[in-house]
Amino acid sequence: MQKLFIAIVLILCNASITAYAKTPKGVLVVAQSLDDIISLDPGTGFELSSVQSFYNTYQRLVQPSPTEPTQLIAGLARSWHSAAHKIVFDLKPNATFASGNAVRPEDVIFSLTRVIELNQSPAFILAQLGWTAKNVHQFVKKTGLHQVTISWNKAISPQVALAVLSAPVASIIDKKVAMSHAQNSDLASYWLKTHSAGSGSYIIKRYVPHKVLLLAANPSSPDGAPKTPMILIKNVPDASTRQLLLEQGDADIAQNLGADQIHSLAHQAGVTTESLPYATVYYLMFNTKASTALGNPKFWQAARWAFDYKGIAHDLMRDQLQVHQSFLPIGFQGALHDNPYYYDPRKAQQILQHAGIEHPEFTLLVNNQPPFSDIAQALQGSFAKAGIKVILQQAISSQVSSQVKQHHYQATIGFWGPDYFDPHTNASAFAYNPEDGQNKTIAWRANWHIPTLNQQTLAALAQPDPAKRTQMYQRLQVQVRDNSPFVIGLQTRKLLALRNNVKGFIQGSAPGMVYYQNVTK
Repeated sequence: MQKLFIAIVLILCNASITAYAKTPKGVLVVAQSLDDIISLDPGTGFELSSVQSFYNTYQRLVQPSPTEPTQLIAGLARSWHSAAHKIVFDLKPNATFASGNAVRPEDVIFSLTRVIELNQSPAFILAQLGWTAKNVHQFVKKTGLHQVTISWNKAISPQVALAVLSAPVASIIDKKVAMSHAQNSDLASYWLKTHSAGSGSYIIKRYVPHKVLLLAANPSSPDGAPKTPMILIKNVPDASTRQLLLEQGDADIAQNLGADQIHSLAHQAGVTTESLPYATVYYLMFNTKASTALGNPKFWQAARWAFDYKGIAHDLMRDQLQVHQSFLPIGFQGALHDNPYYYDPRKAQQILQHAGIEHPEFTLLVNNQPPFSDIAQALQGSFAKAGIKVILQQAISSQVSSQVKQHHYQATIGFWGPDYFDPHTNASAFAYNPEDGQNKTIAWRANWHIPTLNQQTLAALAQPDPAKRTQMYQRLQVQVRDNSPFVIGLQTRKLLALRNNVKGFIQGSAPGMVYYQNVTK
């Protein structure tokens, strides 16, 4: 074990990418960008790298199957039964956190209610149940030694409520450990930004912002001890450098590669490349309050014809993206398969002229990682042919995320993956903005005011008939596709590469669904 820690320290301190020809035994080294991380607290963190950590350091009452995410499996709940507006969960009686503390109903109550009380970005997921800081304690109660009852006051079926409770934000936190580090009334959010207090396969051993995230095995996890003692995730912002690290044997897995890197690695000895189906859509979003033009529906319409869908998906990304223009990705019940828009810059110009929009331009705030930066440059060229000037402003992911959440942007390229596997997860992001301070959705980030769509989204959520519910989501998709500040254009595939000796790694169909528990090398 001492040799293992010495090897890890060398990696942590290593400034040269050529220092190792082989990663240490017992340590899985992952090269990816960690610049998006704002917090590793499941009650506040909502960034891709943060969510990936939650799947490995925490558990939920129920959770999606890694290989069949539409199927929910037991997490910390041994069993459950539902009735109108409530679900009763029986906890696994011998489940413990990494600290050794028993998992109690009090921990479930603490974990779920603190999300609402903190009211950070992911809180809107649980707030859909009608929970507020004033009433949430009425709906999450201990009803037995190992039992907790969760209820809600909204017209939501138990099936949807279960899906909501499988989201990473519903991760169960060790209350005793967390509150021992609380400061004032922060509910331990400061400490949990860089530490973990869960029951997952791993614990956070060390986190150095913008440098490294080190996970250590939790042998007492209810899911069983993981097969690899350490997961070392190195922050490597440049995709080409991630490729080089993998080629040289200095990394076991290279995440978030671009099409060029995958093409280059395809025939590299000792390396396997993967292009995996991914339930993620990419979209161009306008801040409707940033300027008069950006709030004009005619400008949104012109942008739909200035977006070079096929050029980006086929020519630029080499078919690692596919054209998809609706907010439900292919694979979801009710997803639309038709794509009525295509690249027609002349038509875009005509729309702008008829609307009296002269000298259109906007600043596009974009993540400096592929494929965002690549898509942004392509859009800059395609919009220019439509007479629209696009000024690129590149930044690291966390900066982009913060500015968008603060409405300090004109336009951005975003991507959205499901928080749970029910159509409402995306409808509640793109077609719902109740403006109540509890639900900071994608529509909220766009400053888009949509009382009618809000009503339709809630009606679809409450509809008990599956066929009727599917039709309602299809109508919502058409409305958002045709008249919104979102130009949804692409659905992606996950691009990664790993050394041939790495076995058991699972990348699920949602962005954050990364599983290290069964990895060996």
